[in-house]
Amino acid sequence: MILGLTIPQFTTLHVVLSFIGIASGLVALPAFAAGRWMPRMTALFLATTLATTLTGFLFPITAFTPALGVGIISTVILAVAFAALYGYGLEGRARPVYAISATAGLYLNFFVLIVQAFLKIPALNDLAPNGNEPPFLVAQGLLLAGAALLGWKTMSAGAVQTQ
Repeated sequence: MILGLTIPQFTTLHVVLSFIGIASGLVALPAFAAGRWMPRMTALFLATTLATTLTGFLFPITAFTPALGVGIISTVILAVAFAALYGYGLEGRARPVYAISATAGLYLNFFVLIVQAFLKIPALNDLAPNGNEPPFLVAQGLLLAGAALLGWKTMSAGAVQTQ
């Protein structure tokens, strides 16, 4: 039991949070890049992405894994995004810091989704059972290229009204 939930229930909660974080991030960050500020969607994105990361640490851990490493990195990145947005109000250097950290947070959440999809979905697992085959690498490469483009557009965003 984790937080009063069975492992399958907790896993479902963790996955739902992840999907909400990804979906809301795919709305909030492109809007930000286009000069439109969506405070509620941004808050939903950051909160659910952080919740996904933090709930990942509550699963039974027996050894250090790559997932733990990603979780630690994601936690730091999201803390920076929260500070840039809510602590510094995107003023001055906080704007590009937010753009980079928020995009990196979305990227890492999506990265884990792709890893899990190739592990758990039989058709994808058949294509890349070890996680180092071309279909997996292409999927991750496309994600990285998309994140880099989104990050560049987000950093290039002009003066977005955040008030």
